[in-house]
Amino acid sequence: MDLTKATKAELEAQLSELNARYEGYKAQGLKLNMARGKPGADQLDACEGMLTAVKTSADTVYEGLDTRNYGTLEGIPACRKLFADLLQVPVEQVLAGGNSSLTFMYDTMDRLMLFGAAGVDEPWVKQDKVKFLCPVPGYDRHFAVCQQFGIEMINVPMDENGPDMDLVERLVAEDAAIKGIWCVPKFSNPTGVVYSDEVVRRFANLKPAAKDFRIFWDNAYIIHGITDETIEIPNIIEECAKAGNPDMVFEFCSTSKVSFPGAGVCAFAASPANVAWQLKYMNAQQIGPDKINQLRHVLFFKDLAGLKAHMEIHKKLLKPKFDAVIDTLEQNLAGTGAGSWSAPKGGYFISFDAMEGCAKRIQQLCKEAGIVMTGAGATYPYGKDPKDSNLRIAPSFPPIEELKLAMEVFCVCALKASCEKLLENK
Repeated sequence: MDLTKATKAELEAQLSELNARYEGYKAQGLKLNMARGKPGADQLDACEGMLTAVKTSADTVYEGLDTRNYGTLEGIPACRKLFADLLQVPVEQVLAGGNSSLTFMYDTMDRLMLFGAAGVDEPWVKQDKVKFLCPVPGYDRHFAVCQQFGIEMINVPMDENGPDMDLVERLVAEDAAIKGIWCVPKFSNPTGVVYSDEVVRRFANLKPAAKDFRIFWDNAYIIHGITDETIEIPNIIEECAKAGNPDMVFEFCSTSKVSFPGAGVCAFAASPANVAWQLKYMNAQQIGPDKINQLRHVLFFKDLAGLKAHMEIHKKLLKPKFDAVIDTLEQNLAGTGAGSWSAPKGGYFISFDAMEGCAKRIQQLCKEAGIVMTGAGATYPYGKDPKDSNLRIAPSFPPIEELKLAMEVFCVCALKASCEKLLENK
């Protein structure tokens, strides 16, 4: 039934049936979690060999470098090369760090606030106002970084090609207080959108009013496809250099969803000037990263081919889960008017757009039925979704049978919330 065309009597009858089903689920005392994009236990088990990749002291000396000791602030050469091959940039333009790209992003923002950008040396904290562009729906952790530093966030709508570049180009050109933009260019969080070649090149050719404008290019899902299709996007660092804007972009990635999220390795790639800028401030912060962990990754994956081969294991584990979510949504909600959803070819999330004004209600109903989800509004700055519509579904963590059950409950909640909303106006 298309709920948007139903009569009041039809909606009341449908709601009565949904209430009965919903109470049945509540009675089961479910405890199911779809809140965050955490790898499932089967994905983590695939990396078990990494736990014993370094067994003895002799193993810790690699290519003449004793990874047990201080130093090598930029990361061990072999790990830098692994990321350089992945990102297709010179090794000299890559730093290998600790276990979290989010930490590296936070530290980068902190340095800009306190010290200013490379070649500018004008701390953002001393300026009247700092603004950041935020493609929406987007990643809640990005927004949290800005909010903690008191940076004003401006929503930029997304479509199937990426952010609205007409708006981005206009805003950065006319307002010098706009200092940057967050980007997840491949399999965006949460929509799964892949930036088009044109969008990437328009980013590289931006003409911002702020000479210290920076693109935070969070390439978190660079090798996280779940189909057999090869999906590539232009190299943002190369494109920025060609456009005469070599220092405008910071690129980040990590193995957080490749190896162990709590014990992965992150990388930063940028122009030589930006790499030198990072090292200048890192030198006071630390004496070196966890090089033994970097070595574990090198020994386990060996090279880019090994990294990609490992991700084929992830693909086989994740694809059935994404299919289960999409199939359940199609079977229960297609044609009802209760929502629409993305069908991503990679990444970790499915974006669900509920009937306007229903996202918070759906989340509340799910919570009461034992289904934990990311909070409604989390995909927008300040947690304020102007349409109260978007919800992020994370299929990766639950076993597939639990996931299917959680999605059945979710669909009932979406239909129930939609009926309630429509009846308000009848």
